[in-house]
Amino acid sequence: MNLSNHYWAFKSALPPRLCDDIIKYALSKPEAMARTGGFGDKELKEDDVLNMQRKRKSDLVWLNDTWIYKEIHPYVHEANKNAGWNFDWVRSESCQFTKYKLNQYYDWHCDSWDKPYNKPGEPDHGMIRKLSVTCQLTDGSEYTGGELQFDTRSYDPHMRDEDKHVITSKEILPKGSIVVFPSFVWHRVQPVTRGTRYSLVIWNIGYPFK
Repeated sequence: MNLSNHYWAFKSALPPRLCDDIIKYALSKPEAMARTGGFGDKELKEDDVLNMQRKRKSDLVWLNDTWIYKEIHPYVHEANKNAGWNFDWVRSESCQFTKYKLNQYYDWHCDSWDKPYNKPGEPDHGMIRKLSVTCQLTDGSEYTGGELQFDTRSYDPHMRDEDKHVITSKEILPKGSIVVFPSFVWHRVQPVTRGTRYSLVIWNIGYPFK
């Protein structure tokens, strides 16, 4: 699917106090090591951890609170319309509060899967991720590195030039900013070289495209 807009941004959308409240609330919860999809909930061996952290290294907390969704959902709807995607989506998955500390990162990946969820009896059964959201909870001045980048390749391989098809989202840098993008768009978070970057990620799901 070719896109006119690979992401849609809202600068400083969330009030700083709300960002601080989310950080404080999340930091009061038990954290877990971030995993990639292939490792699921299985017990990890040392080699599994090493292999996984070649692609992703960060810590996270899962949140599922109505007051957070109420703040974010209006921006998802607005971006979906303004960017011209107009995807049908039904509900949101749990929020992922992510800590990117020194030398932590998440290499190239996309949030969507090749098949719908196979979870009979659960609300997300038969659905796919359609719209991803990243909320910036710390200001860009509080850390170095940690750039959110998108791969926008849509032309012949022999013409590919990273300087042209990799876009760094500058709009995300102010505290409280929100970036919405189709879940099939490839993206990454570069290693943090100073400070800590706190973000909130939400995946919005619906039935497969028709």
